[in-house]
Amino acid sequence: MFQFLKQSSQGRGAWLLMALTALILEATALYFQHVMQLQPCVMCIYERVALLGILGAALLGAIAPKTPLRWLAILLWIYSAWQGLQLAWDHTMMQLYPSPFNTCEFFVQFPSWLPLNDWLPSVFQALGDCSIKQWEFLTLDMPQWLIGIFAAYLLVGILVLVSQFFRVQRRF
Repeated sequence: MFQFLKQSSQGRGAWLLMALTALILEATALYFQHVMQLQPCVMCIYERVALLGILGAALLGAIAPKTPLRWLAILLWIYSAWQGLQLAWDHTMMQLYPSPFNTCEFFVQFPSWLPLNDWLPSVFQALGDCSIKQWEFLTLDMPQWLIGIFAAYLLVGILVLVSQFFRVQRRF
């Protein structure tokens, strides 16, 4: 299994597949926002940015998968998946156990050198409330689905990282 993961990480196909999955999830978020008129909250926007980090890692890995750039892509992938998992978990706790002491911020807080909400407000402006459940599928709401999605990305990312330390055996 580790040899397969290492070989896959050294080709563009697996990286492009990961980019496609992240892009589909981003498009789904925009569909919810602009077509279904669901207002994203601050946590939703941060989770969206974590997913963009995974997309960026996938594109970085696809650029030069046989170079040390692959290591940077794997680390960015794991970091983004971990941050996304933490955000989705906190968001889920806010929805399952609403409290006036456990709320999200009113406005997104991006660094001054990267004000995404000013550059692209139609994507990164938060107008919703984190504690309100706006959508549900198979009894799970959006942040609960994101826990599973980010956990899957994180698990595969860790396995790919571990696989980098295995030597690929050539079969003749």
